[in-house]
Amino acid sequence: MSTESSLKPLASLVSAEHGADEQVDWRATEEALGVGLPNDYKAFMSVYGAGDIGELGILGPLPVDFLQWDPGNILDSTLAFRDLWDREGGVPGIAADSSSVLPWGSGCNANELGWLMLDSNPDNWPVVAWRRQISYGDTRWKLFDCGMVDFLVKMMRAEFDECPLGDASLWGRTAPFVHWREQQRRWLAGLDPETGEPDPLVQDFLQWPAP
Repeated sequence: MSTESSLKPLASLVSAEHGADEQVDWRATEEALGVGLPNDYKAFMSVYGAGDIGELGILGPLPVDFLQWDPGNILDSTLAFRDLWDREGGVPGIAADSSSVLPWGSGCNANELGWLMLDSNPDNWPVVAWRRQISYGDTRWKLFDCGMVDFLVKMMRAEFDECPLGDASLWGRTAPFVHWREQQRRWLAGLDPETGEPDPLVQDFLQWPAP
């Protein structure tokens, strides 16, 4: 499946106008991570790149040089993600230790998203989510039998039985995607990183004297 066709359902919901190809060396990247990565994630990185869909951040694979704040990446986020799995016991009924999970997203009121890597083929990895806000009697970890891009599409189309996260900002609705470099360019220009509109709070912050 081509990059364009694999992302077609998502592209119908979220424009890639403010996306950018991360130009990832996947051989070196997967060697650094010690694991292969799903093709839908690679396609996302080549069209959208790392950045935010509304309040949900999609992690890049490795650390990058940044202008103002760290956009986040899989390599640096893995330890904390796996610690959550260890402390919370993971998804009920799934016999897997924390080395079997890998993060790919974070946000929407501190929810965490990743893959469960029990299949030898990364394209078959389902999504696991840690939800900060849960209903009484529910568990923080939950498994979703779909890949990353399908998860995003199903969430924004409200095709799960219920909201998959502990925050409904993307449940049955969409939001613009903004690449992390564009976010930082906007911020340094005194604009809101998400909307690109003038933001007096950002402008005031930039005018504060350096410590």
